[in-house]
Amino acid sequence: MTRKRISALGMAILMLIMTISTVILDTVPVKADGGPVIEFHYHRADGDYDPWSVWMWADGQEGNDYPLEAKDGDAVARIEISAGVTSVGFVVRTQDWTKDYEEDQFIDISEMVSGTVIVKVESGVEGYTKEYGDDAVRGIKLNTAKYNGDKTITVTMTGDIEGELKNAFKVEGKDGEIQVADVKAGDDSTYTLTLKEELDSSKSYQITYDGTVSDIRMPIIYSTKEFEDEYTYDGDDLGATWSKDSTTFRVWAPTSEKVMLNLYETGDPDDKEPKESIEMNADKNGTWVAKVDGDLNGTYYTYSSTIDGSTKEACDPYARTTGVNGQRAMVINLEETNPDGWDKDTNPHAGESINDAIIYELQMRDLSADKSSGIKNVGKFLEMTETGTKTKDGISTGIDHIKELGVTHVHLLPIYDFGSVDEGNDQSNLYNWGYDPVNYNVPEGSYSTDPHNGDVRVKEAKQMIKSMHDNGLSVVMDVVYNHVMSADDFCINKLVPGYFSRINEDGSYSNGSGCGNDTASERNMVRKYIVDSVCYWADEYHMDGFRFDLVGLLDTDTINEIVEEVHKTHPDVIFYGEGWTMETGVTKDNVTMATQGNSASTSDFAFFNDNMRDGLKGSVFDTATFGFVSGATNAEKKMADSFMANESWCKEPSQIINYASCHDNNTLFDRIAGSKTTSSEEDIIKMNNLAAAFYMTAEGVPFLQAGEEMLRTKVNDDGTFNSNSYNAGDEVNSIKWDTLSDKKYADVFEYYKGLIKFRKAHPALRLSTSEDVKKYVKSVEGLGDNIVGINIKGGQKDESAKEMYLLFNANTDKAKVTIPEGKWKVCINRQKAGVETIETIKGGEYTMDGISALVLVKQDGAAMTIVIVLIAAAVVVAAGVVIVVMKKKKANK
Repeated sequence: MTRKRISALGMAILMLIMTISTVILDTVPVKADGGPVIEFHYHRADGDYDPWSVWMWADGQEGNDYPLEAKDGDAVARIEISAGVTSVGFVVRTQDWTKDYEEDQFIDISEMVSGTVIVKVESGVEGYTKEYGDDAVRGIKLNTAKYNGDKTITVTMTGDIEGELKNAFKVEGKDGEIQVADVKAGDDSTYTLTLKEELDSSKSYQITYDGTVSDIRMPIIYSTKEFEDEYTYDGDDLGATWSKDSTTFRVWAPTSEKVMLNLYETGDPDDKEPKESIEMNADKNGTWVAKVDGDLNGTYYTYSSTIDGSTKEACDPYARTTGVNGQRAMVINLEETNPDGWDKDTNPHAGESINDAIIYELQMRDLSADKSSGIKNVGKFLEMTETGTKTKDGISTGIDHIKELGVTHVHLLPIYDFGSVDEGNDQSNLYNWGYDPVNYNVPEGSYSTDPHNGDVRVKEAKQMIKSMHDNGLSVVMDVVYNHVMSADDFCINKLVPGYFSRINEDGSYSNGSGCGNDTASERNMVRKYIVDSVCYWADEYHMDGFRFDLVGLLDTDTINEIVEEVHKTHPDVIFYGEGWTMETGVTKDNVTMATQGNSASTSDFAFFNDNMRDGLKGSVFDTATFGFVSGATNAEKKMADSFMANESWCKEPSQIINYASCHDNNTLFDRIAGSKTTSSEEDIIKMNNLAAAFYMTAEGVPFLQAGEEMLRTKVNDDGTFNSNSYNAGDEVNSIKWDTLSDKKYADVFEYYKGLIKFRKAHPALRLSTSEDVKKYVKSVEGLGDNIVGINIKGGQKDESAKEMYLLFNANTDKAKVTIPEGKWKVCINRQKAGVETIETIKGGEYTMDGISALVLVKQDGAAMTIVIVLIAAAVVVAAGVVIVVMKKKKANK
């Protein structure tokens, strides 16, 4: 079938886009005519080259891995480079990303026109030496060529051209040569070519200089008003809509000339041939539709999109599930995947605010991988359905441990389909955090017991969530919408080349994420996709919260639309993320990013508080520095401000996530131990507990990394602490449950349990507005160096305390402090934490332990009166019972 007629504007836009896939997305391995070759030599004194390869990329573009082969005492790789590339980055590394030299290095090849350049690198040494092969041709070469849409092409060269300009360049298309009318030189080796005719946007063009051919880059117009107006689809039926009688497929592919629906028997990409291919019909706003009769439940499918004569096969962006490794979507009857009682499943913390949450961050395999866990379904969704698991000493593990700890929400590191783990292999030898998205709406196959069957991962993910809800735990999903694993291979970019990702003026992907691509959330159909995806997880999987990775790369309008749409039907879902400010090439004007500094623009979205994190333990970027608990000086005011949710970027406690450790960087114990190298283990544990007491009682939302409550450590084979264990494997990452048999670890666990109980018991610690914080919470001045004091007045709904007085002493020595008048219950000190009274003290001078917290509670007079009355009443009743019994005994006698 043929595509429907579209407007002249739409056709012009469509034709422009057709060239994008062949013009702007080239990476290092693609060798253009006449491009140079790097012969890369790597030398090690030990001669052990087996684990090493070189990762190489053109500056600003994605990279590729190249094997090194032994040759004359070195390891050598030959890499063909596209014409026009002037700089190439490289990292010599092992497959687990152990680097030979820590920093990225760059090879200047701006002088290379063609032939071989020999680059020699010495292990562990910065820099390189460069030699030229006999075939090397050096000189001025063309760097970039961009069509401006007005019969002009702007060309940048690696140097100034000497001699006559007009005939220096040749412009050609498939239909022949286009005459150059004039060439004018500009600044910085830039030249403007004026053509005798407009280029036809439906075709591809090349430019030749000195025998080297390069593509001409055409304008990118995805973010223009004209494109957005014509191709924004607002329907809710993208993907495969199943019924027993038929399935309707709808995909958004506005730049395609033709789209085919491919139906497969299996989800295994090794089964090459589809059982049927069906041509789809062009429909409104750039969508394509096909309806297939019959019950297709369990049928796998893909789309093949043809653009400018080139065809690519892609998974459905709206796939609900897939086969192995996420390359083929599967039609699914979602109702059949629901566990028993799913229709009655609810958020166990419904009706509570985000400030009532206590969040526990967990990677799936970490919970069960250590043999001491006693969990059978290691690294699977089903591990969370196993209750009663214990260590050999009878100590609870897994979900029972989390429940006993008392947290409210479990934040799961990515459980959508990610690409770094091969689902078809034995997962016991594979590990990754999963921050490399492939299919956003599909559960990860390596966490299911059968990744080859698309329905299994869906069923087991729901079973996990149901079990967590049944055990009183809300579930937060870690989502990574800011980048994808591979921009070129991502399904939306295959169907609409480059649409999902931000692309710079020079044709490279914007890289604020550090992952080679940034998501263009400001584009209408990208925003719709993200909003639809989050709503889908909330609706279909009953997710209770979402943590956004690098949310500062997404725009505030997208974030606000997500929150608004989810809260229409799930008002208790919480949202938070990493609001770091990062450079990214947004594609529209007047775009505001969802950063800490813009928190006022996203009032229902919270951000991680790095001031609290670094203030407590020291900077994550300089691990030799100290934080408040480990001996930093003059930190009292900054830490008091953090306690009171009074940050430079936000004053609202409902938007502040307080923490001392998460999966990134060192664990809390390791970070303190790494800087306090002369401190005893006993003192390091005290510092750990002081940090926990501080952020667990602070205004805001407390968050902890799984295992922090048992002094979690991540140690490499050489004894060093691992600060980036994303693929370090089970030995480094797994939670060591057996440590709880040791009293020092068990005591820390009990301390964390007590802190959580105390926080839950006192609404005054969970204030949700800056007005309430100002009204009830004050810092205490003049306590001395390295001591922070906080005074909190009661009076809030359900708050039993008339007043609380919190002191945090970071000095190693004891300190004398003055306690306000009255009788005070000690609920938290250096050794214990909880709601029970450890001791009762009176106002006046008091000596605090070194490296400790002291939390005092003054009970409300009215509350105490009620308690006394109730006790008295109970005594009277008991006395009456005794009298009656005695009389009966006397009568019986």
